[in-house]
Amino acid sequence: MHLGAVDWGIIGLYLLFVLGIGIVAARRNKSGNDFFLAGRAIPAWVCGLAFISANLGAQEVIGMGASGAKYGISTAHFYWIGAIPAMVFIGVFMMPFYYGSKARSVPEYLRLRFDEKTRALNASIFALMTILNSGISMYALAKLIQTLHVFDIPFERMGLPQAWIFHGAILTSALVVLAYIYMGGLRGAIYNEVLQFFLIVAGFAPLVWLGLKQVGGWHGLETTLGPSYTQAWHGMAHATTNRLGVDWFGLSMGLGFVLSFGYWCTDFLVVQRAMAANSMSAARRTPLIAAGVKMFIPFIVILPGLIAIALTSAPDKTGALNHPVAVAGAVQQHDPGVIPIKIDSATGRPMLDARGRPQLDYDLATPNLLLRYFPTGMLGVGLTALLASFMSGMAGNVTAFNTVFTYDIYQAYIRRKADDRHYVLVGRLATFFGIAASVAAAYLASQFNNINDFLQLIMAFVNAPVFATFLLGMFWKRTTGHGAFTGLAAGTLVAAIHHGLTLPLDDIVGLKGGWMAVTHTYPSEMAQNFWTAIWAFTACFITTILVSLVTRRQPDEALAGLTYSLTPKVHAEREPWYRRPVVLGVIMITAVITLDVIFR
Repeated sequence: MHLGAVDWGIIGLYLLFVLGIGIVAARRNKSGNDFFLAGRAIPAWVCGLAFISANLGAQEVIGMGASGAKYGISTAHFYWIGAIPAMVFIGVFMMPFYYGSKARSVPEYLRLRFDEKTRALNASIFALMTILNSGISMYALAKLIQTLHVFDIPFERMGLPQAWIFHGAILTSALVVLAYIYMGGLRGAIYNEVLQFFLIVAGFAPLVWLGLKQVGGWHGLETTLGPSYTQAWHGMAHATTNRLGVDWFGLSMGLGFVLSFGYWCTDFLVVQRAMAANSMSAARRTPLIAAGVKMFIPFIVILPGLIAIALTSAPDKTGALNHPVAVAGAVQQHDPGVIPIKIDSATGRPMLDARGRPQLDYDLATPNLLLRYFPTGMLGVGLTALLASFMSGMAGNVTAFNTVFTYDIYQAYIRRKADDRHYVLVGRLATFFGIAASVAAAYLASQFNNINDFLQLIMAFVNAPVFATFLLGMFWKRTTGHGAFTGLAAGTLVAAIHHGLTLPLDDIVGLKGGWMAVTHTYPSEMAQNFWTAIWAFTACFITTILVSLVTRRQPDEALAGLTYSLTPKVHAEREPWYRRPVVLGVIMITAVITLDVIFR
């Protein structure tokens, strides 16, 4: 696929805007508070869009499209069950603690509520997670550039191997993100994320419209794919009767409670956007504004995956693509469709599962659909939308990393007393080293054929036990620092043990599990992730309670503003009804229940 001058112009204009925002934001960075927290001066609607856009990265746009192709519309549970309730909860109940405590990060809140060792453990684990997540975004971007073949001719003329296109794309994306975060800090990232949000909507809404038109609308998808793909609750009574491979309990507990609340309520990547708001009221409305947008995102990121699988043939054991998954008008026997077989970058041969069958490369569902339908001009808009998603995902993780590293690792344990300019310099250097480490993580992500599976695995290890710690710390004043630290360590250890003893069906022992012994097989990688999260949360929850009961807790006066029972209630009677968090929360929950009923 060769891009026209118009396409290159659109992409170039976007990159200029990205760097320009970083330059403008740099002029307002007068202190560490400006660089790391945007001066806590951002309006609620901007924070709300940044809140959603920071999560709307490559793992969402590419990963959810891949999951749509692999699991069907049940992927929408990651939004309607796995996001909205948790976003309402943090807006109504948890933001008063975060914003009111004046903590600069989530690990710093843990220090105020518990102790230094709990902060150190959480900061270290979270820093690692942000590196892995940023690497996922880099990997997805590089894979897209490689798929487009737009750099084939330049690399050939320079005498460079075509395989180096993947490496060059990773390096280029790293340098662009490094430039505007190094200059603009969190403020530059937030305003870029708002720009990226609008670009993503503008780029993918037409793609969905064209794709649905090709397959005969939603009715055409239902006819072509059947209920296992088009009904969100199809077969949820048993794990073996639905494509997601998880029953209703695993879904509601693993995704709807542990993973969703663990991410949206404790992950500093998104919490940081709300903490940049210009008031307590704005901070509480930030996740609620984001929730109103979030519930409709499935229609632009998941539907492309369903459309792609409807236009794809399935590989047989020999690797031939001649068994149609669906009978669609545009698919002929000689046309493999949209989603290709996944190729091992090291051997150049198809990647096989445990039964020796070639795997489809679901991560290419959305990019290939874009190439199939968009003409010159629109192709530039669509590609810019993809670039925007990668940039927002990378930038969100990097800004969270540099803040946590500077305040919760460097200042806390390396150099406690230094002037503000010194810590800003450390933050900028942390940005550089964080992006360098993300490059290494990008190559690790290449081992998965669905980056959303990899992302949920990371969250099962990190966010699940952390959520148990926060839940007890905020709502049970008897929780102690020793209990929190021991619980976090136990939850992470149990997650590793569960992963090492289980394996998804047809997968090979190694990175995807079973590296200790295979004692249980799950129907899918996602099912394994959900149950890993459940075990991690449960272990942390129980261990924290038991240890807290036999250790000394902090006095009540030290917990004021940090636990629910000892914090003055936040009242919003002076706000108009449509700006009150509780009212907004009820509206969001009612709307998402309606969507669940419609697509049941």
